[in-house]
Amino acid sequence: MGTIEKIRQKAREKLKTIILPEYDDKRVVEAAEIIEKEGLAKVILLTTEMMEPAEKARYIEEYYQMYKAKDVDMEVAKGLFEDTLYYAAMMTREGKVDGLVAGASHTTPDMARAAIRCLGIDERITIASSCFIMSVPDCSLGDEGTFVFADCGIIPDPNCRQLACISVAAAELGSKVLGLTPRIALLSYSTHGSAKAKSIEKIAGALSALKEMAPELLVDGELQVDAAIVPEVAKIKYPDSPLGGRANILIFPNLESGNISYKLVERLGKARALGPLLLGLKKPASDLSRGCSVQDVVDCVAVTAIRAQ
Repeated sequence: MGTIEKIRQKAREKLKTIILPEYDDKRVVEAAEIIEKEGLAKVILLTTEMMEPAEKARYIEEYYQMYKAKDVDMEVAKGLFEDTLYYAAMMTREGKVDGLVAGASHTTPDMARAAIRCLGIDERITIASSCFIMSVPDCSLGDEGTFVFADCGIIPDPNCRQLACISVAAAELGSKVLGLTPRIALLSYSTHGSAKAKSIEKIAGALSALKEMAPELLVDGELQVDAAIVPEVAKIKYPDSPLGGRANILIFPNLESGNISYKLVERLGKARALGPLLLGLKKPASDLSRGCSVQDVVDCVAVTAIRAQ
């Protein structure tokens, strides 16, 4: 059974309710029908007509009270709730649904902002970030071609502590959703001092912070990607690595490298890329790519449902 089939099977084991606010996107509508038919989750395709006026007014007031000291006045708050996205996010916040999936017709900044502000940040992780589940066909690397890539969508240039937090959150997702034993590689263009730069010092700091935060995790860095995922190369470049070239959680030093890498693997390696899956929030949420397929929506809902189990 492949990675996608395993995800769908696990989602069926305990049905959760996932809200889809992009009711006017044909891909989302078709995906909702497939999800219900296959029994992957209970879905609510939220339309503007389903937004109850009294609830909408309550959500607007609550949101305004949360952010009036920052950058939101009442008119701004009212404008946000003309769209279904913020209403759906507040429903998720209250536990009326178990998870949120959107992004097919909203930009990543819009979706991420709604999710972060309405769902809130997990105090243990302290930051929001994102990851992709990558399933590469006919590949023996990682976990039979399965990897988690992070961060690929939120933090442009994470510092040491942020890289450590991203690593913890990505490892937890890999364990819960995929059943992986996390093996984390902090990636770089250098392998353990083969080059010198401030960016490499940042990774050394991230490694130290991560070992302090989660000493039970198996992690190494800085590593070039071939030393991280190819055992034969690891033996040559850094034979003392505890990963032994078998990393399955790949942590990128910045957003540019993460975003470029997942798209290259998806397009050239013909991999399935599920995500962006938002990390570090109090409730599970997924931000679809605006170029997503119907199957991408289906599988992101399945992943979100598993995270809510």
